[in-house]
Amino acid sequence: MKKLLLAEDDFDFAAILKQYLELHQFEVIWAENGEIALDYFKNQTFDICVLDVMMPKLDGFSLAEKIVAINPEIPFIFLTARKLKEDKIIGLKLGADDYIAKPFEVDELVLRLQNILKRIEQKRSLEGNNIIEIGSYIFDNERLTLNNKNHVQQLTEKEASLIEYLYLNHNQLLKRDQILMSVWKKDDYFSGRSMDVFISRLRKYFNSDPKIKIESVRNIGLEFKIEKP
Repeated sequence: MKKLLLAEDDFDFAAILKQYLELHQFEVIWAENGEIALDYFKNQTFDICVLDVMMPKLDGFSLAEKIVAINPEIPFIFLTARKLKEDKIIGLKLGADDYIAKPFEVDELVLRLQNILKRIEQKRSLEGNNIIEIGSYIFDNERLTLNNKNHVQQLTEKEASLIEYLYLNHNQLLKRDQILMSVWKKDDYFSGRSMDVFISRLRKYFNSDPKIKIESVRNIGLEFKIEKP
């Protein structure tokens, strides 16, 4: 059971959300404002945080900054009633793993939480091991190579970072801004065009294995699909 910090000032919504998350095997500690949430975080250990942006006493962005200062590795998701792109960029720059606009389906939140935790477990299992099997390819993140049978593709550091990120999130729909903020560390026009070029390259690198596909989803993002043997 994963321990989750929920910071949400809407009592009714928080009660429903807490109950639903507990039905999906999360231990939920609820805080009604940012100051209480920060106090909980300082005195307890959590696996993941769900933070509302608009809260009294300490807003979600300020809370996230303080949480990251304590534990830079903690994953967290922002909840917000506002749909401003500027807010989303601020959240992702703070290191948020996701950003969900209200109203939303609670099942969607649960799925995103599970995917984030799964990715973290995969990343931990890969620590100290630079060799990753991706379909019929061998990806070496230290030597920056992608090996398939008799061909070795030399990679740039950016290509290797993108491959690692896509692999850790394979078979999931990834939003463009998530990829950009995670790999390019910014979300602007030029970074977006650069990402498109890199994705085109990766499609060519992986084109000899029909079980690997990079599929674009219009106006949303893409999915790095790896068919199981």
